[in-house]
Amino acid sequence: MKDYTRRDALKLTAAGAALLAGGSNFAQAHCGSCGPKGKKVAPVKNVRIALQLYSVRRSCGKDFDGVLAKVAKMGYVGVEFAGYHKYGKDPKALKKRLDDLGLIAACTHIGTGSFTNPKSIQKTIDFHKTIGCKYLVAPGDGSFCHPERSKKLAEDFNKAAETLKKVGMYCGYHNHSREMKKAAGETTKSWFDLFAERTSQDVVLQQDVGWTVHAGADPVAFIRRYPGRYKVQHFKPALIKGKGTQPIIGDDSVPWKEVIAASYEVGGADWFTVEQERYIKGKNDLECSEMSLVGLKKILKAMGKS
Repeated sequence: MKDYTRRDALKLTAAGAALLAGGSNFAQAHCGSCGPKGKKVAPVKNVRIALQLYSVRRSCGKDFDGVLAKVAKMGYVGVEFAGYHKYGKDPKALKKRLDDLGLIAACTHIGTGSFTNPKSIQKTIDFHKTIGCKYLVAPGDGSFCHPERSKKLAEDFNKAAETLKKVGMYCGYHNHSREMKKAAGETTKSWFDLFAERTSQDVVLQQDVGWTVHAGADPVAFIRRYPGRYKVQHFKPALIKGKGTQPIIGDDSVPWKEVIAASYEVGGADWFTVEQERYIKGKNDLECSEMSLVGLKKILKAMGKS
């Protein structure tokens, strides 16, 4: 498995991904807790917390093993990968390292072609089955916001989801602000809406709530609009002018209690993944990531979710 950064993945087009690697109906969309064919989505009881390692990419570049140990000590249950560093060709060693630290491979960010290209999907499955990672998420794709290519992209995700489901795995997509903007030719729907409607219930919608808020959209509305699709979500602190004091969960502009409530009630949540991309002056990436974990746990405890 070739190691590359999340930023590299964001640059991938469909063709580029291949080189690297070598919907909902109206009733469902308007039922606040309905999955396929109007079936109710059961509330979840327990949601685990992971850290997206892109949050601490600078530290990972210096001492990846050391970072994993520090993340485990902070109290994170799992990690979401954005590259594998020295373990790119040795998944068994990575699994042992995670096991030794008591960490779970919650999810990974990889290029779309890694799981949509028939020539590479088995290699991708083998690597991630070995490390115990069942959620494979594309952190961006140039076709997502294209009037025509976006349709083919959704088809590719659906086909991949069918293959992955047979081995207990999922593929998904992670948004930035542009995906939450109104789609070309649409009066109300965003590109994210179109993708959700064109893909099956087995395709994960990894909403980055920070980017959604940054786009001026409501993250809670998206969760309730597409029930059961948010098995892994990014909990990124976001600061909007006039709201919040610092980019730390609980001190920022995101309506966390409402997001968490919806995620438990109808989102089908398995993981809340903290992603820290802004840092406080005088604090490093690890320190800020720990502060957001503390802030998130405080909110969960106040809600009776801890």
